[in-house]
Amino acid sequence: MTDAEVSDRALEEAPADEWRSYDEFAAGIDTYRLPNADLTGTSVSLTFASELAITLDFVDADTVTWTAEGVLAGERVSDPYDAVQVRPDVTFVSLPFTSRERQALTLVFSTSTGRALAALSTIQPEAEEDIPQVSQEFWSGVVDGIEASGEAPGPSRDLIGKRNVYRYSPFHLYEHTYMSSQRYMWQCIQGVQRGHGDVDMSTVWKFDDGLYLFCFREFKIAVASVWLHDLGYALRTTGIFLGLNGAGAAEHSRAGGHIYPLGAISYPDVQPI
Repeated sequence: MTDAEVSDRALEEAPADEWRSYDEFAAGIDTYRLPNADLTGTSVSLTFASELAITLDFVDADTVTWTAEGVLAGERVSDPYDAVQVRPDVTFVSLPFTSRERQALTLVFSTSTGRALAALSTIQPEAEEDIPQVSQEFWSGVVDGIEASGEAPGPSRDLIGKRNVYRYSPFHLYEHTYMSSQRYMWQCIQGVQRGHGDVDMSTVWKFDDGLYLFCFREFKIAVASVWLHDLGYALRTTGIFLGLNGAGAAEHSRAGGHIYPLGAISYPDVQPI
């Protein structure tokens, strides 16, 4: 793609015994992100069965006032927001909470199908061995006032066996291989993590044709992410991170870039979980 330039920066191999902190590798990872959308003056209400119902009133380009029932129930509050129009009828909204500690909410909704999904990321108080410190919960829902059509968002096996590279900036290039319904493998090809890689926990939900919510939760450091992969003609991804930075403080980051499919394999008989 002509707008995805490549740099000769960050091609030095990272020391194997020096694992990078979240804020180190995330710096600049939003360079090729789609532009932000200004939702000033709009309101939307989303219902996710009995688990969550939320109404959002977008005050300006950066601030949303919201109230919720269910898992996020509480007083009406204001928080920053970040929105991207990933398709003409599909909006990706992130709430990097300042009203709640160590949490972030990501919402995706369609004004044509009336479908919605939510992902809540939470940094747990303490690290536990062999358990990612940032946990995630997912819900399928609807946009209030729009008759829902098509398949409801839900877990998907469509990415299993696929292998893609993701360029987030001229000096951020990562490869993903989707191994099963619960794990994916990554390696850094260019960036401060060059040469590093791992197998981490992951979740994939299908939102619409070619649109997949992909989330991962790392073992080695306290970080998780929420991405919306557009694997249709656009081949773009929009995402956010929530994690602990090198100083041990909670930090939110935006991310996004271009997707380059490398290929896929299919299993001949027994399938991965």
